[in-house]
Amino acid sequence: MTTCLLIRHGQSQANVDGILAGRTESDLTEDGWGQIRRLAKGLFQVRLSSLVTSPLERCAVTASEICSIQAEGCQVEVEERVAEVQYGAWTGKSLKDLAAEELWKDVQSAPSTVTFPADPDGDHDHESLSAMSDRAWEAWQQWDERIEEEHGEHAVWAMVSHGDVIKALLARAMGLPLDSFQSIIVDPASVSIIERQKGRTAVRALNLRDDVYPRLGKQQLEDPDEGAEIGVVGGGDG
Repeated sequence: MTTCLLIRHGQSQANVDGILAGRTESDLTEDGWGQIRRLAKGLFQVRLSSLVTSPLERCAVTASEICSIQAEGCQVEVEERVAEVQYGAWTGKSLKDLAAEELWKDVQSAPSTVTFPADPDGDHDHESLSAMSDRAWEAWQQWDERIEEEHGEHAVWAMVSHGDVIKALLARAMGLPLDSFQSIIVDPASVSIIERQKGRTAVRALNLRDDVYPRLGKQQLEDPDEGAEIGVVGGGDG
């Protein structure tokens, strides 16, 4: 049984400002840095076989902070398919303003039907939420299968991504349609846990902040050295 920790990046400035950053860069806030440092310390005892991240900086620095507290040899691998949604013309817009758009209703109630509008200036690509869900799920499955082959059936690994991407992955893992994914909450620097056994997925936990370690089985934990210190999106504004 493999176990994947789906981790959302720490709070970004766009989260605070209520801006849909999309694939533009947005630095972590001071609170965001504090969040990921606490998260990394809380994962100290978890033996991560692999650490995969979206290429965007807010995810990459979150992954690097986690890796810095893992055992020697930890490496971060980049996966383009779990990058943020390509929001097209909506990129960089205020969520308050976007909420007045007719398409916003479909984003909330029928996301499987939504394709974001093209950017008239051509600066930002656009895609459908269904396409995002498909690419992210394909990536997750391929990584999970590869990690099981390389590290065994009890391997634990982490994927750092974005709110909407993680919500789409969780919906798939629970057998829910994409139209249900807005009912899932994924806060900045939170951890949700997916397990896969014999090709079937199950969600063990959602939106954890400080209690990840107790949710994992004994075979997935690293015994700390004696005397070591143990610390404890579009997905939401954090």
